Amino acid sequence: MRAAVVREHGEIENILIEDDFPEPDLEPGWARIAVKATSLNYHDLFTRRGMPGINLPLPLVVGSDIAGEVVEVAGGVVEATIGNRVLIDPLNMQRGMIGERWNGGRAEYCVADAKQLVPIPDTVSYEIAACIPLAYATAHRMMVTRGDVKAEDTVLVMGASGGVGTACVLLAKRAGATVISCASTEEKLERLKNLGSDHGVNYVEQDMREASWEIAGKPRITGEGGVDLLVNCTGGGSWIDSTRCMRKGGRLVTCGATAGFEDQIDIRYVWTYEHSLLGSNGWHRSDIVTMLEYAAEGSLLPVIDRVMPLEEVHEAERLMEEREVFGKIVLQP
Repeated sequence: MRAAVVREHGEIENILIEDDFPEPDLEPGWARIAVKATSLNYHDLFTRRGMPGINLPLPLVVGSDIAGEVVEVAGGVVEATIGNRVLIDPLNMQRGMIGERWNGGRAEYCVADAKQLVPIPDTVSYEIAACIPLAYATAHRMMVTRGDVKAEDTVLVMGASGGVGTACVLLAKRAGATVISCASTEEKLERLKNLGSDHGVNYVEQDMREASWEIAGKPRITGEGGVDLLVNCTGGGSWIDSTRCMRKGGRLVTCGATAGFEDQIDIRYVWTYEHSLLGSNGWHRSDIVTMLEYAAEGSLLPVIDRVMPLEEVHEAERLMEEREVFGKIVLQP
């Protein structure tokens, strides 16, 4: 089968397009999926580059967000039948994550435990479905379950133009909150405005903290000023400024650190302003189901930057690596 294969960790050029990569074996209780769409995530870049202290099986077909059609099932499978349109919940509690621990979606076929399959509503396209697990379901758990976003909140979203970022903006607006979006270009900020963002901060040209103070007010110990919920999945030295933007009783929520996981924090502001620092680790199946329901009813649709053929995977990863993406990139094998 045709697949994009990583045989050794390294740069983008280490992704090889192969026409005769072996089809995966079908195990008891599993199903074979004809891949129709798989979306990119920043995590894919870490997988391709290699992660310190983590050994991944090579050669590896990357790609964890996968939507497709069931074409074969092993004996005894009752969760799916041939012809079903399905989205794969990427995480298998025994095996780990598809596209990281076993071959994923950048291929014509993949296999998964039938218990991981989530039906795709008839009105939802494969491309839309493939955007949901790692970005939109993660954002739902972070914003709704952990962050408890409410209509009266002012929410600041860092890295708002990426897959998780745009999802956070849409979820905050769905709740009725006021949103401050941070992005690197005026073009991205204009697109975020079109998604409903109330304010924009170009963090290349403006100091984020000062810009936040101008919009939401400088936090005061008496409770005035500052944002209620701050989304920081960036890291990379941004936590001190983040806490300085938060009002008394404010919440900071994070699900990752794309710019680096080592950071600093001035804990005086945490105790003085009674901040809550909230971690959110991925998604639950219920988050995937909820986001598919939103897509089916049309109340929240993932933002797709572009759909590209598998053969353009190198350009797709370059766009993500250089942050030239607004929303999600989807590959079609």
